[in-house]
Amino acid sequence: MTYTLIGAAVSLYTGKARGYLRWKNVPFREEMSTREVYKSEILPRVGWSVIPVVVHHDGSDTGVTLQDTTDIIDYVEQHEPGPSVYPDGVRQRLAALILELFGDEWLVIPAMHYRWAYNRDFAHGEFGAFSFPDLSPEEQRERVAKPVAYFSGALPGLGINPDSVPAVEAAYEAFLAAFEAHLARHGFLFGSRPSIADYGFLGPLYAHLLRDPASGEIMRRLAPRVADWAQRCHAPQHALTGDFLPDDDLPATLLPMLRMFAAQQLPVLVDTADRLAVWADENPDMAEVPRVLGFHKARIGHGETVVETDRAVIPYPLWMLQRVTDFLASLDGKARAQAEELLRSIGAQQLLDFDMPVRLERRHFRVCVQGR
Repeated sequence: MTYTLIGAAVSLYTGKARGYLRWKNVPFREEMSTREVYKSEILPRVGWSVIPVVVHHDGSDTGVTLQDTTDIIDYVEQHEPGPSVYPDGVRQRLAALILELFGDEWLVIPAMHYRWAYNRDFAHGEFGAFSFPDLSPEEQRERVAKPVAYFSGALPGLGINPDSVPAVEAAYEAFLAAFEAHLARHGFLFGSRPSIADYGFLGPLYAHLLRDPASGEIMRRLAPRVADWAQRCHAPQHALTGDFLPDDDLPATLLPMLRMFAAQQLPVLVDTADRLAVWADENPDMAEVPRVLGFHKARIGHGETVVETDRAVIPYPLWMLQRVTDFLASLDGKARAQAEELLRSIGAQQLLDFDMPVRLERRHFRVCVQGR
């Protein structure tokens, strides 16, 4: 096999990578990320405990190690033939980059909430089964008690607490309704071909919210088309088929989800950028950006069900936002006007004058300040 995907069925981002590799129709095998595999493969290659990891067996002694799912997808897009998951049109490309960011870094909120509020026992068993497959179920659960406590303990950092739970669930149900309405007319977000945005949605919607039994029942009941999309996107029946809508058409049914990004996630990203600017000024000799820069206030929810809550300042999404702003900066003339019109129509005009305080890059599998 040309690629090895190291991950787990229970892992949100492994689901994203697996679905993409299946559609791209590249030869790959999957290796379960047991504790032994962490020691023998992941830590030596990446330097810290994280999944998924993809190894491209390119003929060199160690192969090429890839970690972040966006980096994985971009690498495969550059090295393998076949249709792309990136639309060519200005409006579709911009919307796809925004929605990948929304899926990867905002839908993780309901994904984590529903897993640990409604599926904790199931998830605990799954963590044990893939981490220590040779042990009994009782021993498995005991050995992963600490990792389970770590992951479930991350909820407050995402803004999830007893006061915010109604808002988290209201926002998720509103998102499901919007996506369900879109799928009544289109097979994927931009037509009959999955896009980078579909895979951004896939991680949280498949690996957590559909696969976990209690939240899976909720999705099938409230949004059966979304459940069907998640299954198709994760295990497509016809790899490398389908097309994006012609003439850079952007369906009106996408606008509610894009407006959710502008109303919910964008203010958090802007405040995070302000915090990153302060950190960068105060730490001029530091290259690696900390995974958390303290806490700030964030508004979570949808419509009338919105609360202000404490949330960790998480810089990583700014690297993904930089992909959006880089694309905007590459445009001029008519193309720039089209992008500006789209951003204004969804309430994201703040991006038109937004400047990243420092340029970010992925280096040694971590987010760093470029040039340091």
